[in-house]
Amino acid sequence: MTDLTKLTIAQAKAKLDAKEITSVELTDAYLSNIEAANGELNAYVSVTADKARSMAKASDERRASGTIGDLEGIPLGIKDLFATQDDHMQAASHILDDFKPRYESTVTSNLWAAGAVQLGKLNMDEFAMGSSNENSYYGPVKNPWKAQGSDKALVPGGSSGGSSAAVASMLCAGATATDTGGSIRQPAAFTGTVGIKPTYGRCSRWGVAAYASSLDQAGSINRDVRDAAIMLKTMASVDLKDTTSVDLPVPNYEAAIGKSMKGMKIGIPKEYRVEGMSKEIEDLWQKGIDWYKAAGAEIVEISLPHTKYALPAYYIVAPAEASSNLARYDGVRYGLRVNGDNIEDMYKKTRAAGFGDEVKLRIMVGTYVLSAGYYDAYYIKAQKVRTLIKKDFEDVFAQGIDVILTPTTPSSAFEIGDKEMASDPVKMYLNDIFTVTVNMAGLPGLSVPAGLDSKGLPLGLQLIGKPFEEETLFQAGHVIEEAAGRFEAKKWW
Repeated sequence: MTDLTKLTIAQAKAKLDAKEITSVELTDAYLSNIEAANGELNAYVSVTADKARSMAKASDERRASGTIGDLEGIPLGIKDLFATQDDHMQAASHILDDFKPRYESTVTSNLWAAGAVQLGKLNMDEFAMGSSNENSYYGPVKNPWKAQGSDKALVPGGSSGGSSAAVASMLCAGATATDTGGSIRQPAAFTGTVGIKPTYGRCSRWGVAAYASSLDQAGSINRDVRDAAIMLKTMASVDLKDTTSVDLPVPNYEAAIGKSMKGMKIGIPKEYRVEGMSKEIEDLWQKGIDWYKAAGAEIVEISLPHTKYALPAYYIVAPAEASSNLARYDGVRYGLRVNGDNIEDMYKKTRAAGFGDEVKLRIMVGTYVLSAGYYDAYYIKAQKVRTLIKKDFEDVFAQGIDVILTPTTPSSAFEIGDKEMASDPVKMYLNDIFTVTVNMAGLPGLSVPAGLDSKGLPLGLQLIGKPFEEETLFQAGHVIEEAAGRFEAKKWW
C-alpha cells in the first residue's frame, strides 16, 4: 500500500468510502510520522495520540453503521489558538501554562461533528504575533523545505507556522489556522501549501484566543485547493456565541473547482508593484497573469490607492486591540502565577515572566496609541485609513472585477535567526505587505503555490475575492494549481 499520509483529504475520503483503508490505519500512519519527525520540526506542541485513536475507532464504527460525515475519519492538526476540551491550549505562551479549557471552540466542534480526528495541537507564534514562528514559548518551528545546497533551517512563516509545516511534512491531512494580517497565507506560501483566509465572519471566533478581534479569522492550511474547499465547508457556520459571525448559507465550495474562467475579470493592482520588488516575484506574478489569459479571463489593471497606508495602519489597529484583549491574562484565574508582595506586584511579575518579547512590544505599542493624547492622532486616524482601504476594494469590485491577483509574499522563506529580521522589527513586519489589506477590509484571501525561486524554495500567488465569495477563489485558485503543478519538500527531517 502507498504511504497513506501522502493522500490528500479528497483522496483519503475516497479510499475510506471504498473501504480500502480505515481511519485507524490512517491515523496510526500520521502518528508514526509525528513520532519520527516532530522532534526535528517542532510542529506539534502536544500530540493527543490516545484521543486520536479513540476518535478514529469511533469513526470506523460510524462508517460501518452507515453514518458518514463530510470529514469522516480524516486526521487533522489544530493550531494551539483553538480551545479543545480538556486538552492543551496555551496559544504557545508561558502565561497560559497548563491551561486546559473545559469547552470546545465552535470551529473544532464543527470538525468533530463532521467526523474528523484530532491528532494534536500545533505550534505557533505566541498569541499569533509574528511572521516566522520564532516567537513561540516552545521554540521555533522548522520549515520542511531547505534551500538548494544549504543545510540552514528556514522559518515556516507565521503565525500559523506549525500548521503549514505539519501539512507540508505529512504530519496531518490538513490543519486549522488563523489569519490576522497574513498568518495563514504567508506560511502557506513559505511551505508550498494552500492557505484560505475566509471573509471576516464566515467562521466563528468563539473559543479562539483573541489577538485583534476585528481582524482575526479562522481558516485552514491544506495540500491543495480542493482540500481547502472541503475543510472550509465544515468549519464555516453562524454562531450565536459570536455576534460577528454571519448567518449566510455555506456553499458547496468544492463544486466551484474546475469551472471555466472565461469572461471573468482578474484585477492587477498597480500599487502592489512595490519599490525593490525582486524580479523573481515580478516574473511569478506575470506567469499568473499569463495563466489566466490562457484560461480565457480578462486582465484589468486596477488601482487601490490607499494600499501604501495599510501596513502602518494595521500595526496601530492590531496592537491596540491586543493590548485590550491580553489584559485578561493576569495570573488570577488560570495559567501562570508569579507571586508578589501584593496583587499589583503579582500582576506585574506574572505578565513580565509570562509574555514573550514580541507580545510585550505589541502590548506597549497598543497601550501607547490608545492613551490620552495619542488616541485621536494614531488610533482614530488608522481606523479612518481602514475605511478608505475597504472603499478602494468596494470601488474595484463595483467595476466588475471578479478576483484580484497579487503575490503573497515579497520573498521566499528566510533563515531562522536571520540577523536583519531580528535587528529590525519593521523588516519582519514587511513580510505582511501584500496580505494585511485583506484583513483590514474583511475580505477572503487564498494563497496557492505557484513556483519555486532560484534557491528551489516555494513562492505563492494570492487571490483576493468579494465578501463571502470564497467559491470564486477556489475556482480561480485551481487554475494556478493546474498550471503550476504541485510542490513537495524533499525529505530531510
